[in-house]
Amino acid sequence: MSQTNNFIFKGLRVIAWVIFVGLCIEAGGLLVNFFFSLYNPDFVSKLYQRLDLSEIYERSKWAFFGMYSFIISIAILKAVLFYIVIKLVTEINLQKPFNELVSKQILQISYYTFSIGLLSYIARQTAKNLKHHGYSMDVLDQFWGDSQAFILMAAVVYVIGVIFAKGVEIQNENELTV
Repeated sequence: MSQTNNFIFKGLRVIAWVIFVGLCIEAGGLLVNFFFSLYNPDFVSKLYQRLDLSEIYERSKWAFFGMYSFIISIAILKAVLFYIVIKLVTEINLQKPFNELVSKQILQISYYTFSIGLLSYIARQTAKNLKHHGYSMDVLDQFWGDSQAFILMAAVVYVIGVIFAKGVEIQNENELTV
């Protein structure tokens, strides 16, 4: 492996860690925001993203808990996704990349990515439905605006995972014949 590739791979590790930490902070901030919106709603305007859903809470507790569940679940799934990415870029052996661990982690990344996309799509449709009933949902669009991108990315990563799984199978067969 050349020095350039090694340098780029180390850079990708750093970027993955930065994104992971940012997503953890976002998920934690949203959890704190949720608990403050339940117990001290006046303080929400001073918190992360100032996500105030008190109007929804007053009209329907079910809608409030449902929307917050979507928001928090998506944020946590994104953090878990990047944790798996970090494990992948940390544990991969670039001299011999086709192994079971890499194959499983790539497939796992595709499953989490698909879950995020699907959950985001369901949340967006639920928010649209609530909007038709007079709820103000415009502040929530930022949390699931990229659902189709995640679903498409999941398909691409899944194909790469299947190719890696086939590569592992071929490599194992070659090792047995030698």
